[in-house]
Amino acid sequence: MIRHSPLLPVAFLLAAMPAHAAGLPDTGQDTCYNDTNADSTAASGPASIARDGGTHPRQDCRYGRDPAAAASAQPKTGAGAKGFDYTKIANNGTALAATATLGTAATDWACTRDNITGLTWEVKTATVTDLRYTAHTYTWYNSNGNTNGGNAGGAGTNTCRATLPGSQCNTQAFVAAVNATALCSYADWRLPSLRELRTLNHFGRFAPSLDITYFPNTRDYGHWSSTHIAETYATTAWVVGSNVGGTFGGNKTDDYDVRLVRGGPF
Repeated sequence: MIRHSPLLPVAFLLAAMPAHAAGLPDTGQDTCYNDTNADSTAASGPASIARDGGTHPRQDCRYGRDPAAAASAQPKTGAGAKGFDYTKIANNGTALAATATLGTAATDWACTRDNITGLTWEVKTATVTDLRYTAHTYTWYNSNGNTNGGNAGGAGTNTCRATLPGSQCNTQAFVAAVNATALCSYADWRLPSLRELRTLNHFGRFAPSLDITYFPNTRDYGHWSSTHIAETYATTAWVVGSNVGGTFGGNKTDDYDVRLVRGGPF
C-alpha cells in the first residue's frame, strides 16, 4: 500500500479526494472520529488523507465538498455552511446578496436556490397570518390517481389558520395557493420528492438539521415528501424529520410541515 507523507500540500489532498457526482451536495459532516472521540486531525488538513490508512479509514468527513470548503479550496456560486452552496432569491425572482433579509417587497428575500442541485426552495416566514408561516401544518393529499399511490390522502382541517380555501390544510391546496401568488416569480412549485428533500440535510448540525442561515424559521419537526411508500402501504408517505434528518413513514391524514420546491426534478 502506498502511504502519502503527512506533509503533502493541501492541493494534493483535495486532488486525491474523489468528488461527489455533479449536482450532488455533500453531507455537512466534516469531523472524523475514532472509537471514542473526534479525530484530532482536521479532515481538511494535509495529514488527513494519510490517516485514511489507519484504523478508521474511508470516513465521509475526508471526502467531497465539505473538507474542501474547510480548506478554503471549494469555489462557490453563492455561500452557505460547509460545502453547501446557496443563493437568496427575491420575490421578483432576482438573485440577492447573502445579506438580504426576508420580506414581502419585490426585492426582499423569499426563496433559496441550491446552486449544486439547481433546485429552488420556499423559505418559511415568522408571521402567523402569512400563507407560508412556519408553524402551519398540512395533511398529505393528491387527487391524481396516477401519482398518489392508490390513496389520495386527507383533505385536512384548519391547521393553517384559514390561509387555504375551506380551511382544508393539505399539500395539494397549499401548492395551488403558493403557485397562485407566483412566489419568486414562478408558478411551478410542487411538493418535493424524498430524494430532493434529503439534499437539504446538514448532518453536521441538528434540530434542525439544515443550514438555518438560508432556511430560517425551520421547526424541529418533519416535512412531507411527495413520495408514497408503496402500494401495500398506500395510506402512508415519506416524511423527512428536521431533528437529525432521518426519514419515516407518516399516515397521509397526519399533519406535518411542508417546504415546496421548483426546478428539476432532481
